[in-house]
Amino acid sequence: ASTSLHKPDVVIQTVAEAMSQFGNAGRGGHPAAMLATREVYKARGSLATLFGARPNQIAFTHNATMALNMAIFGLLRPGDHTIATVLEHNSVLRPLHRLQKSGLSVDFVGLVGDGNLDYASFDKFLQKNTKCIIAAHCSNVTGQIVDLKYLADFCKSNGLILIVDAAQSAGLLPIDINALGRSVVCFTGHKGLLGPQGTGGLAVNDIEIPPTFVGGSGSDSFSQNHFDSFPESLEAGTLNSHGIAGLAAGVEFIKERGVEAVMKEGLELARAFTDSVRDFAGVKIFGNPALPKVPIVSINIGDLDSAEAEAILAQRGIYVRGGFHCSPLAHRALGTQSQGAVRFSFSSLNTAEQVEIAIQTVAEMAREFA
Repeated sequence: ASTSLHKPDVVIQTVAEAMSQFGNAGRGGHPAAMLATREVYKARGSLATLFGARPNQIAFTHNATMALNMAIFGLLRPGDHTIATVLEHNSVLRPLHRLQKSGLSVDFVGLVGDGNLDYASFDKFLQKNTKCIIAAHCSNVTGQIVDLKYLADFCKSNGLILIVDAAQSAGLLPIDINALGRSVVCFTGHKGLLGPQGTGGLAVNDIEIPPTFVGGSGSDSFSQNHFDSFPESLEAGTLNSHGIAGLAAGVEFIKERGVEAVMKEGLELARAFTDSVRDFAGVKIFGNPALPKVPIVSINIGDLDSAEAEAILAQRGIYVRGGFHCSPLAHRALGTQSQGAVRFSFSSLNTAEQVEIAIQTVAEMAREFA
């Protein structure tokens, strides 16, 4: 959920080879530059297939945060209104907060009793100047999956743009951008896509996003204006072609195994963990396990501070994320704004043996601290 520590061997090998062979993509006609250019285009194709898109609908960024900033600042203006949710990451909340200072209005859809989004609030919050809905596909705190079909249908019915934060879902859940209507799907490479850090992008359907950054584009150098053809319009400066090659390798690894199979393997581990620790005295699990979710399980152990719990687990070789996960509204909604939560995130590259060690360690901590 924070980053995929375990990478497929093919990702590591691909990055190493790229580091020794690539020139600068789009900057030169010599073999090293052309090799990088071809591999970047191949990566667009790999991601396009994953998102039900065409290669020219994919623009590369350094992460989902950058992609979300480009979408939000590119599409929203003073006087606009947008609807977001309490599940959002600070990658959405902080750009919105900045725009609120210059006249953007925002409403946040909350949770209902079972931990699900209050979908009825989308209609309640709709205004004449509403321009878009911004929603995390999955909560990075509870793993809850948001109903994108409902949001896409709502946006289509009301002439809105849908901006999706797919940081937690890309590589785990099927995403068809054409089924979402006028939309932007923002993704990162280093989590479920199993690629390197410093990679990510946007899949864009049926809208134009003005560039946030301008500069070198590798062509039309005498023009004072930045290249205006997508996707290059959003790719000012040198691309991380070494990382993009590794990202493509991660995407192909997932596609060969199947997105559904990768998700199923991770969920089986998460459920085995949940089914055991839910019975431990003093252990509280956040979110409703009966709702659709990705392999994320957030817990607390008695009154033990989540950061302290993380440190204890790390000493025993179990790497989790304590604290507030850059999602303050979600923690307020869950009532964990003081203690935070301990987030376990499971990958198909984890093992049942690792999960059993985690279960036994939580059991010991529950006996000591709960």
